[in-house]
Amino acid sequence: MPAHNNSSCDPILTPHLTRLYGTVFVGGLAGVISILFLLVKMNTRSVTTTAVVNLVVVHSVFLLTVPFRLTYLVQRRWLLGLPFCKFVSAMLHIHMYLTFLFYLVILVIRYLVFFKRKDRVEFYRKLHAVAASAGLWLLVAVIVVPLLASQYGSYNVYSDEDCFKFHKELMHPYVRGINYLIVTLFVATAVVLLAFQTFIIVSMMRKLRRSFLSHQEFWAQLKNLFFIGVVLTCFLPYQLFRIYYLYTVANSRTCNNDVAFYNEIFLSVTAISCFDLLLFVLGGSHWFKQKIIDLWNCLLCR
Repeated sequence: MPAHNNSSCDPILTPHLTRLYGTVFVGGLAGVISILFLLVKMNTRSVTTTAVVNLVVVHSVFLLTVPFRLTYLVQRRWLLGLPFCKFVSAMLHIHMYLTFLFYLVILVIRYLVFFKRKDRVEFYRKLHAVAASAGLWLLVAVIVVPLLASQYGSYNVYSDEDCFKFHKELMHPYVRGINYLIVTLFVATAVVLLAFQTFIIVSMMRKLRRSFLSHQEFWAQLKNLFFIGVVLTCFLPYQLFRIYYLYTVANSRTCNNDVAFYNEIFLSVTAISCFDLLLFVLGGSHWFKQKIIDLWNCLLCR
């Protein structure tokens, strides 16, 4: 029996999701292509560069699953089997958390560079960078993928033709507990990163005063703020709403359709993070920097 016949919790499919994922696919693909030209000029032994390369891989793998989501949103029927549905559904979550992980690596490395007054943090050899990346993906392949394959959507029976509707898993206290723990760690880490970045930028502005825009180090810290901005705008709203959503599921026998719909919307917004590569390339351009300098000078003249 199809899932939509026995559950009042199914999110309503709307053209909004179709347009959003379509835009994410085009913008994300443009970002991946544009960053490849920039990576050719970057130091391959840099830990930051290695993290960016892995970020490109994460976005690319996720973008490969987006057309299947779009096909389902248009046809409103899944024809590729439940196991592949679970994989495509889980990829949205994997993409969010791996993207956040690589953001965390980039930011921590840059904080170490700032506080220890180093020029950069590098691997001793290029092979070490490759080995570190291979080790991480091996860890994902050996632990994360089998765990998701065996546990994701395993507590209930679902229809082969209805996809991305595994909310009934949250009825189980064990699953809710894990979700609460993940949300807590995610929000706490985001707050700490924001606090560190705010302290660094404010201290630099006080030290350099009006000439801070002419220092390369300040622009590097401004890029850090860009990563945190993506976390705050794309990831954090979903995590915060997740708390309310989990509470609603735990305290209601009949799920609120509006709550399930908004949860799906917030979850889809996390995919907009695929634009980070495109914005990262545009933000590093001389034209963008000059516009910021002109704007700041204009504000000072008033």
